[in-house]
Amino acid sequence: MKQYIPNFITLLNLFSGSIAAVFAVLNQLEMAALFVCIGIFFDFLDGFAARLLNVKSEIGVQLDSLADMVTSGLVPGIVMFQLLNMAHTGGWNGIFSWDDTETMLWIGGKVAPIAFFGFVITLASAYRLAKFNVDENQVSSFKGLPTPANALLILSLPLILLYHQSDALNGFILNQWFLIGLTILSAYLLNSRIELFALKFENWSFKDNAVRYLFLIGSVVMLVTLQFLALPLIVILYIVSSFLNKQN
Repeated sequence: MKQYIPNFITLLNLFSGSIAAVFAVLNQLEMAALFVCIGIFFDFLDGFAARLLNVKSEIGVQLDSLADMVTSGLVPGIVMFQLLNMAHTGGWNGIFSWDDTETMLWIGGKVAPIAFFGFVITLASAYRLAKFNVDENQVSSFKGLPTPANALLILSLPLILLYHQSDALNGFILNQWFLIGLTILSAYLLNSRIELFALKFENWSFKDNAVRYLFLIGSVVMLVTLQFLALPLIVILYIVSSFLNKQN
């Protein structure tokens, strides 16, 4: 019976991602971000449960990637689609008015063609997950940015717009060229050969997990002090910490 527990948790990740996708299509990006975070929590929990119960399985590996494809691949693509459309139309009322019957998706009765470029993130995520499934070396570390980390990076943008309400930040984030550049950077990081440590604890020893503990402590401090502005910085910290850890 215990062998089904991790897979059930993985399905909860997929369920959360499916709900997030619906909210993202409706341009309710705050709710989409919430359910992506819930899905990422289940994504972490299923691996932890599999190791704890010693019930790792091939079907669990495949199911995990399928769930991640929705939660951390499809949803960020939809969110970037919405942001690019907002940048093109010059409006973003949908973010502040969830009960508005007109979503930003259909402002002006049409979709900006450039908005579809956001789905490059979805395509890059699919390719990254496919490579991960056939690479047996990515156990204690990753090659390229994991899809959950990339999803948090993309989902941080509407949260910054909503909660930090700065004209300078709004103008920067809703700049079409910034979003296009971030999409290209995201696709590159997902499929780069940069080696990044995995947040997998085989034991609780500080000596064996120093970089993980320091990264988590630094992330918490930034979240408390900077709130959602911290999310992009945490991704940068993750990359820098991995690089410094490799040098040691």
